[in-house]
Amino acid sequence: MELLLIIVAFAVVLAVCYAAFNYFGVKKMSEGTERMQEIAGAIRIGANAFIRYEYKIVAIIGSVVAVLLGVIISWQTGVAFVIGAVLSASAGWVGMKIATYSNVRVANRARETGDLGQTLKVAFKGGSVMGLCVAGFALLGILIVYLVFGLGLGQIGQIVDGAIPKNWFGLDVSFTMTVSGYALGCSVIALFNRVGGGIYTKAADMGADLVGKTEVHLPEDDPRNPATIADNVGDNVGDVAGLGSDLLESYVGAILSGVILACELFVHGTVTDAGLLGKLLLFPILFAGCGLISCIIGISYLLIKRKLSSHVHRELNMATWISAGLAVAIGFALSWFIFDGHTSDELLALGFKLGKLSPWVAAMFGIAAGILIGAISEYYTSYDYKPTKKIAHASAEGSALTITQGMSVGMISCMLPVVVLGAAIFGSYLVAGMYGVSCAAMGMLSFVAATVSVDTYGPISDNAGGIAEMSKLDPSVREITDKLDSVGNTTAAIGKGFAIGSAALAALSLMNSYLYAFGGVDANGILLNIVNPLTLVGALLGAALPYLFSGMLIDAVAKAARKMVDEVRRQFREIKGLITGETLPDYKTCIEISSQGALKEMRVPCIMAILFPIVSGFIFGARFVGGLLIGATMSAIMLAIFTGNSGGAWDNGKKFIEAGGVAGHGKGSLAHDAAVVGDTVGDPLKDTVGPSLDILIKIMSTISLIAVVVFSQYNLFAFLGL
Repeated sequence: MELLLIIVAFAVVLAVCYAAFNYFGVKKMSEGTERMQEIAGAIRIGANAFIRYEYKIVAIIGSVVAVLLGVIISWQTGVAFVIGAVLSASAGWVGMKIATYSNVRVANRARETGDLGQTLKVAFKGGSVMGLCVAGFALLGILIVYLVFGLGLGQIGQIVDGAIPKNWFGLDVSFTMTVSGYALGCSVIALFNRVGGGIYTKAADMGADLVGKTEVHLPEDDPRNPATIADNVGDNVGDVAGLGSDLLESYVGAILSGVILACELFVHGTVTDAGLLGKLLLFPILFAGCGLISCIIGISYLLIKRKLSSHVHRELNMATWISAGLAVAIGFALSWFIFDGHTSDELLALGFKLGKLSPWVAAMFGIAAGILIGAISEYYTSYDYKPTKKIAHASAEGSALTITQGMSVGMISCMLPVVVLGAAIFGSYLVAGMYGVSCAAMGMLSFVAATVSVDTYGPISDNAGGIAEMSKLDPSVREITDKLDSVGNTTAAIGKGFAIGSAALAALSLMNSYLYAFGGVDANGILLNIVNPLTLVGALLGAALPYLFSGMLIDAVAKAARKMVDEVRRQFREIKGLITGETLPDYKTCIEISSQGALKEMRVPCIMAILFPIVSGFIFGARFVGGLLIGATMSAIMLAIFTGNSGGAWDNGKKFIEAGGVAGHGKGSLAHDAAVVGDTVGDPLKDTVGPSLDILIKIMSTISLIAVVVFSQYNLFAFLGL
């Protein structure tokens, strides 16, 4: 059965080679005029400098975590953590690099051809490098962990034989801990990349908009605006590097939640056949490998197609639909083949109500939920639909109504995704038990390479528009890049919907593994008494935690943005000839302000997210942390949907006005000023808070699962007899 991993190895090699081919293919393209090359070079230098400094900080914190895991849990867990961290960081780095090469080439293709379809192809080619690396690197790490630790060092065999070794604390250390360490490594990098990049990009964006647009009334990305280069740097470190690490972490969490749960089911006797255990371990990994091959075909469709139409969204949707459709078809055959030969009683013991196709049906619930959540996000954030148009029209009445209407849209938008998510959880559980819920998470992200490619093309197009504006190219170039960017805002909102949906499903599956790990099991199965006072207090505290975390992030953005606003105002006030275009601004100082602000402010919320469940566990014990995880997951789902959709709607409401959608209110009008204010309010919500919340709940679940073997026995309340 392990020979089937050749499929995964083939998918990984193919994805990485295809990514390299597209990477160097983009680099061969012309960068355009000398001025375009200068601006692109400045953006590239700024992005490289920030991510180097950020990775130095992350390396220090990550080294401490790796050593602690190695000492307290096992050396295998520590090494797996390092593997996950390195691969996640590598995906973010590669994505950031290709984005800084693609942006100027997208602008130049628009300048040379004036064709929307050809420009889209260049932007998507750059984005595909990120998408392929995210899925390829994630599966590469899983393959290494499975082959080296699971098979090579015999950790899977130890589970089968019931000979799980103990560490020096006398605690069981199994394959579950090793794969959890790998997932945690991916999560830590994702958290720092998302938080650090989010603070950077939104501080620069808000400084550029609040002074440049509303006070001085400069166009978007005007070269006279001192914060413009910093804003464009932020697109690469936040919306590309952060996005890549974020979805890699989601992808890994979705796959490994099934692997971890399978181990726990065998240890606790639900699964008794070693052969069936091996199949349960392999299925999520193989499904992901088949999904990656499907994505390569879907991505190739758009890149190979001779002529793309002007319907950008339709072309991007086709690439995604082809990827998803092939993943569904191959997954059917995979489920049929892998679980063939087992009796109905064996499968029913797992909760497989539909026999050998049960895992596939559960995965289909996840895929359907992801598509529906994406469609709902599109409805609430695209200016083709009523909610965003209402925000744009409300801007004619001033900033207050812009904010009020946007908050209303964001709050209302929470209901339908949660209904869909609830249906997916219940449906997947009915057909395949708790293992089915993990399959639903894996199914939702089975075509992640395609969705990340579509997501990444957005910030690349946004950067291309900035370069076109600063290089003073023909306005028609900016019109092309703005059309691409507008669709990019919607695809980003859809991608965030996938991320939070899969996070909820993976967190639920990890929660079950957590309960098994500390013995929360009785004759009726897994059990956590929510009305137990300790568990209930944990749930209440957990529900408040995402708000504390989000507030810290918004405050961090506000502090950095305040410094940026002061600096931009100072330069307009003190640099003679800046407002008339006779003198260029001091871009370097603005880049330094964003960098220093992000690097300084990201540490406390990130470290808090890692330490909070551990400290709580060592004080109050495992049941308190169980409540904490439930409360945090429920709260974070709502908050992430609200922040993502309201922020996206405010952004596209502004773009609707800029496109002439509100009669008599165009660029520079009071309505446009109000829409810009709405956009700046939404910036930290949609690009800093929302994407960080899905990482928060998974990093808490993963680190709790690793540490529970210790704090379930060694905690203050147990010591005091409470």
